[in-house]
Amino acid sequence: MRTLFLILTAIIAYALGSINGAIIAGRFVFRKDVRKFGSGNAGLTNYYRNFGTPGIVLLVLIDVLKTVAAVLIGGALLSKFEAREVGMLFAGFCTILGHMFPAYYGFRGGKGVLSGVTMAFLVDWRVGLCCFLTFMILLLFTRYVSLGSIVGSALCPVYLWIFGHEKLCIILGALCAVLIVVKHAENIVRLIGGTERRLDLGDSGRRKRDDDEDFIDP
Repeated sequence: MRTLFLILTAIIAYALGSINGAIIAGRFVFRKDVRKFGSGNAGLTNYYRNFGTPGIVLLVLIDVLKTVAAVLIGGALLSKFEAREVGMLFAGFCTILGHMFPAYYGFRGGKGVLSGVTMAFLVDWRVGLCCFLTFMILLLFTRYVSLGSIVGSALCPVYLWIFGHEKLCIILGALCAVLIVVKHAENIVRLIGGTERRLDLGDSGRRKRDDDEDFIDP
């Protein structure tokens, strides 16, 4: 029965994870596929750099709410076996997997950072806060979104350990971190080579739209 519930959790979480906020917001607001611009990543940073702020709220709501739904469902299903946190982390892992390789969009998605930090907050707000603060500190000092995402994700299992979570939870947290770090492989190469692009809050899609009258399809 536990195996059946794990399979059910995986299917539900992956299906929800495959709903991509950046792709939906780009198509709804601009009638454009964000994956055809910039880095080609269907995530918040690439969306902002190419499209600006319109649609950002929709993007965040979709990616956060899908993760909340998946993680809570996973926790509820596995709570029957006194493994609520394990179910939440397993559901989070499958949600991140769906976000990265969405079945609805040709298996080309984002990097799962927003889903990851949402999952962390749901499992333990202290872990989520530590991951978020790690990200923000690195972003503020370096302006590298990728560096903050990589380090914040990599430290998630460490924070789970610090706050006394069981071994299986730490392993699942580590698997989520591995997914996100591996997905940032190209960013890591650029960081090492000194060619990674820094975040500039003034350099968004607004400038691109102002310079391109045909940016939005008629």
